[in-house]
Amino acid sequence: VLQERRLECVLAAGPRWQRSPRQPASRTPRRVRTHLIQRLGWLRQSVHVFAMIDAWFYDIPPITRTYMTLCFATTSACALDLVSPLSLYFNARAICMKFQLWRLATTFLFFGPFGLDFLFHMFFLVRYARLLEEGSFRMRSADFLYMLLLGATLMLCIAPFINIQFLGSSLTFMMVYIWARRNDSVRMSFLGLFQFTAPYLPWVLLAFSVLLGNSPVVDVIGIGVGHIYYFLEDIYPLMPASGRQRILKTPRVLEVLCNLAFNHGHGRGFEYRFVPDDAGGEPRELGGGVGDEEEE
Repeated sequence: VLQERRLECVLAAGPRWQRSPRQPASRTPRRVRTHLIQRLGWLRQSVHVFAMIDAWFYDIPPITRTYMTLCFATTSACALDLVSPLSLYFNARAICMKFQLWRLATTFLFFGPFGLDFLFHMFFLVRYARLLEEGSFRMRSADFLYMLLLGATLMLCIAPFINIQFLGSSLTFMMVYIWARRNDSVRMSFLGLFQFTAPYLPWVLLAFSVLLGNSPVVDVIGIGVGHIYYFLEDIYPLMPASGRQRILKTPRVLEVLCNLAFNHGHGRGFEYRFVPDDAGGEPRELGGGVGDEEEE
């Protein structure tokens, strides 16, 4: 009887070459379950990474975040051949004769194609713009935006006399210079070789750029424009001839627009100013310093 049943099973299964490989039924759900667990683990890690990126992105102050996003979007459009860099660079003749006014803005948004140089520029842009906006311009987004507009306007006035196509690096260098002058007690080190205080940072970066064979014109423009803003905003109001009046007052329209866009007041909870020190008569910083910590 057993032999007859075994024969019936063999005949029902068909020839050996048509049979599927032996696979116990109990192992199939286990393999499917393991595969699903692996997929869910990968999905959980992806969600965690995206959540970290989202938290980092929205932790950046609004003006810095907007500028960084515009730079990344412009570079992405060029990488996808949606826009040509030839239509972005500063060209005075195209602006005046052909009314290509967008070049006044796009010259500050393109830092070259994706690569190490692009990441280097984005690092400096986000780092020092964020330090300024969270430090001496905290709760004063309108003032920070006005500083960027003033710096960009001065650079656009200089650009026709100098052979320079993109001014984003100069604007970044201007922010580095202003942050360095307003945080003169911060100690820094360059590649672990030597230490210096923050006011020397622009000059160290300038010397390093020249050693790499780059033109110093872009960095010098940023230093010059940054020094003009620093003098008019932080030094001139302390002079007796100024009557302690600020020259660079933010227009009311920028304050209203920033209040509507970012939902906070203008300079009510935080103020950055210089006052004479009681001991030596030198200006000291209030309400905006990063501290005396050491950086690399």
